[in-house]
Order: sequence, then C-alpha cells, then structure tokens
Amino acid sequence: MNDINAAPAVNSSTAKLVYILYLVGLVFGITGIIGVIVAYVNKDDGPDWLQSHYRFQIRTFWMGLVYILIGSVLSVVLIGWLVILFWIVWLIIRSVKGLKQLGLEQPVQDEKTWMF
Repeated sequence: MNDINAAPAVNSSTAKLVYILYLVGLVFGITGIIGVIVAYVNKDDGPDWLQSHYRFQIRTFWMGLVYILIGSVLSVVLIGWLVILFWIVWLIIRSVKGLKQLGLEQPVQDEKTWMF
C-alpha cells in the first residue's frame, strides 16, 4: 500500500562517498580533491540537513588545506609534524562525525567550526 503523505527517500550516498573519499585521501591524496569537487557539484541538492553536510565537507577540505600548508612550512622546525598529525586526527574525527550524523539523517551540528 502506498502512503501518499510519505516523504520521498533522500539519497545521501553521494555525501557518504565524499566522507569516504576524504578518509581514503589520507593514503591517496587525490581522492580528497575528487571529494571536494563532488561536494561542490551536489551542494544545492537535497533537503537542508543534507546540504549542511556538503557545506561541512567543503569547509573541511579548505580548512584541512590550511592545516597542511602550515604544517608543511613549519616541518623544518619540527613542530610542523605535530600540526600534520593534528590534521590527520582532525580529518578522521570530522569524517566519522559527519558519517554518524548522515546515517541519522541529521544536519551537521556546527558546520562552521574549525575544530571537530
């Protein structure tokens, strides 16, 4: 029996793919770039909660790039390696947090934060 009032199914698999591409990007850097392109292409698709994930993913990419650049410059004085290590942990936490919220079909809680 079809329910006329049922909300249409939301396809969040593309947003999930971006989070996975970011995680795989820790090993193969190019997948992070592919992930941000996919996020940009889909940023206006879906309901507001899904769009918040795309905005979060786009910000994650650009903020991560800042962390990597700072870490690379500072690596000559060794503290940069700690910045790069922080970036790795930061990216994993943000991606897992995003995947969890995505699975619950909830928006990202604080998509503009520089932390987790």
